[in-house]
Amino acid sequence: MYLKDIYKTTTASLSANKKRAALTMLGIVIGITAVIVVMSVGAGAQSLILNQVKTMGSNLIGILPGGSDEDGPPASVMGIQITTLTNDDADALAKSSRLSHVVAVASYVRGMATITWQNQKMDTSFYGTGADYVTVEDVGLAEGRFFSSEEAKGLARVAVIGSEVKDEIFGSQDAVGQKIKIGKETFEVIGVVEKRGVVMFANQDTLIFIPVSAAQKLLLGYNHLGFIRVKVDQAENLDETVEQIEQLLRERHDITDPSQDDFSVQNSQQALDVFTNVTDVLSYFLAAIASISLLVGGIGIMNIMLVTVTERTKEIGLRKALGAKRNDLLIQFLLESVILTLSGGVFGILIGSGISALVAGVASYLGYNWDLVISPFSIILACSVCILIGLGFGYYPAQRAAKLDPITALRYE
Repeated sequence: MYLKDIYKTTTASLSANKKRAALTMLGIVIGITAVIVVMSVGAGAQSLILNQVKTMGSNLIGILPGGSDEDGPPASVMGIQITTLTNDDADALAKSSRLSHVVAVASYVRGMATITWQNQKMDTSFYGTGADYVTVEDVGLAEGRFFSSEEAKGLARVAVIGSEVKDEIFGSQDAVGQKIKIGKETFEVIGVVEKRGVVMFANQDTLIFIPVSAAQKLLLGYNHLGFIRVKVDQAENLDETVEQIEQLLRERHDITDPSQDDFSVQNSQQALDVFTNVTDVLSYFLAAIASISLLVGGIGIMNIMLVTVTERTKEIGLRKALGAKRNDLLIQFLLESVILTLSGGVFGILIGSGISALVAGVASYLGYNWDLVISPFSIILACSVCILIGLGFGYYPAQRAAKLDPITALRYE
């Protein structure tokens, strides 16, 4: 038989059993959908991280407490409290003449508290930071001012609030000059930050900023820092400045062996690489798990094809008696299997793309800079896997049909 005739026979057979064909494809549809969604969401998460880093700037260096190796982040990223960074470390970095490319240094601590003004309340996060925060983060003020370095080092009870905090607590009233309670402590609002949106996975407009010393002693009850950020004049000076910061901190912490560092210094590109590696591993791991459903779908197709061969035994015997060759039948049943899996793959790609677009739309609606990424590689991979599954799981039923004896097949009841 010619391939054209084989194709017509195959499609006619599938059309005669549409419901069975649809149910047979279901496992493939689910598997391909899962793989497309996982890979798209993984790529979208990477784009989110990249966009967040770009938003912060490419000339920043982050210093975290706790050592780390080249392949992973320090333990403090995982929520483990480490106390090896202090205010004196931040002051030394800001004042050191050896760090010629450093523009500004900001120290950070963070906590959660209930904000109260009159009968208005709001649960939110606060940052204790230094006066250089506005320079390091490129923050503008919509109203008032930011606190000074003297206020940051002293126990000044002043606060700068995000735009959403202002709207929720004060509404249309002026916020500057008002007294608010953060927890049980009273602070005076001296400024309102311009609307910034989501930066590094945190909504900046719901934050409150107070002097780092006041946050440590009045609200948190400790003296160490959560992290430090350093702004460098130009991105090409990042690597040199990272080495200088490491040397300075080792001297301050009496560390002679770099493998014993109790801090981690990374520039924005290094941090991006770490996050990218983590998301890559998670994406491939989840895609591998999602692929298990493809195996289940392949087994389902093999079972249905075996049933089809049994049901069409007489037809196979008749065609063999009329001169059909073994390869004709082998190709026909393999083609049926491949058409089933490939059709399921196409539906899976369409559904997976739709779900991925929905996820991207929801993320964008929530304020995250999330890109819709459906790579051609994932589509080509999905189609290739479908063809391989069709050939692999369809070969045994096809071979069984091709081996049938025509006389025995014609007698089959």
